[in-house]
Amino acid sequence: MDAGVESSRLARLTFLPYRQMSKAFMPAFEQQYDEAMFALSTGDLPRALSGLNEILARDAAYFDAQLALGMVYCRMGDYVTAIREGHKAERLRPDEPLVHTNLSLFYLKAGNIGAAEHHGARARMASWKGNLTPPTADPDADPELRLNQSSPKVIASPPKLPNMPWKKNQ
Repeated sequence: MDAGVESSRLARLTFLPYRQMSKAFMPAFEQQYDEAMFALSTGDLPRALSGLNEILARDAAYFDAQLALGMVYCRMGDYVTAIREGHKAERLRPDEPLVHTNLSLFYLKAGNIGAAEHHGARARMASWKGNLTPPTADPDADPELRLNQSSPKVIASPPKLPNMPWKKNQ
């Protein structure tokens, strides 16, 4: 085969439109989730709702879709359903800070300040849990924590300081 023909064929295959490329290389759940999140971000709540419900009908343990479903209901103003969906996400990942942040928002919008504060506190505690990993035994393992090994540049002081008339005792 001629090299020029082969390179033009490769060029056509390389520069696919995003939709074709995403359909060809992205798993179905991720693509459908991305489309539902795009609909949510553009305010097309019915399309986001149907997309997320389709995902959850096929895989009820898809955490990101479950979490986003609660936010869709919140934006639609259905706070009771948003709280119910938020608790489903909480059962999937009880120590996820975003779950409790969302639940705090949902309870606040519903008017339940006590539960909102409770989930706000749980969100803070859950975020602290992620920072409890013990440090490594070798302090030089992390280059950002390594001490500076270079010596400071020596700067010579001026031979005579200028007269400072604003000082009284000179």
